[in-house]
Amino acid sequence: MRGRYISSGKRLTGRVVSDKMDKTVVVRVERLVRHPRYGKVLRRVKKYKAHDEGNVCCVGDLVRIVESRPLSREKRWIVEEILRRTGAGDSREVER
Repeated sequence: MRGRYISSGKRLTGRVVSDKMDKTVVVRVERLVRHPRYGKVLRRVKKYKAHDEGNVCCVGDLVRIVESRPLSREKRWIVEEILRRTGAGDSREVER
């Protein structure tokens, strides 16, 4: 989506874990960080609510989200691109 909301802000890649809201998806972003003292690599996970204008994202899709202006109380990200679709995504487009 190249719209009026998209800026040149941060971009993150993650997997859609929920698409039950209207025009909103929850994206789970994982990152690896090294423990400051012990050096062990730890996996950190954060969930972001992102705007999905056309309701085209499905659970399991790999998406790129981009930072934007506040769209609601918790939404500050927009789905920029769907990088990889899951098998469930094809049937959903036919329904709508």
